[in-house]
Amino acid sequence: MNAIVQPAAGQPAAAIHPDEWHARVQLAACYRIFDMLGWTELIYNHITLRVPESARGGARQFLINPFGLHYSEVTASNLVKIDATGRVLDGSRYPVNPAGFVVHAAIHEGIADAHCVMHTHTTAGVAVASLDSGLAQDNFYSAQLFDRVAYHDFEGITVHADEGPRLLADIGDRQAVILRNHGLLAWGPTLAQTFAVLWTLNRACEIQMATHSMGRARPVSDEVARRSSRDALQFDPRHGAGQDVLDALIRKVDRIDTSYRS
Repeated sequence: MNAIVQPAAGQPAAAIHPDEWHARVQLAACYRIFDMLGWTELIYNHITLRVPESARGGARQFLINPFGLHYSEVTASNLVKIDATGRVLDGSRYPVNPAGFVVHAAIHEGIADAHCVMHTHTTAGVAVASLDSGLAQDNFYSAQLFDRVAYHDFEGITVHADEGPRLLADIGDRQAVILRNHGLLAWGPTLAQTFAVLWTLNRACEIQMATHSMGRARPVSDEVARRSSRDALQFDPRHGAGQDVLDALIRKVDRIDTSYRS
């Protein structure tokens, strides 16, 4: 499509390609979903999305939240468009958190299918990330992530680009990532699938926290976990890869507040 649409009030760009606008609305909705789920960390952490190729003419461009705004304040028009170095491209008056985009940029640039990257510091996620043993294979959700989870050691605040190659080497092709002593991360070819992976990983961590507080958990065998991971339909593009879940949550957000669409 070659048509353009005029942005809502507050959008600094003169005009926005409809494919980019659709991506902006979906991403802004996801920020509101994170807020609804309590997956916020004041003004920190990020969900990033590549601008669709049809709207960027071959250049690598990304959308990220304005640094300084709470997730509940993110809208389609105030999302910031940046390049792989974090340079603002659309004249936005908002800054970008350099510590946040270093990790995202490495994954977006280093993994062909990493259209979307999500990172959280939920209590459950950071708690499990801080365990030497990491995620335990002893609940319904962790079983679905059998052989899907990567680990990356903590190297401090993520402001140094030279961490990127080590991060990519640790991730390989695994979409669920535990950043040790730090938090959770997921990436995927769509926003919906990335959300499905992160939700499952975070849920596994929540159940692990609850179970292990009561005593020793009953483990799940590799055979059963392997089958569970294979049968987990929420990751499978043939079954929507999480789009139905995301759509349901967007409808819930819409019943609360539709301002993210502006």
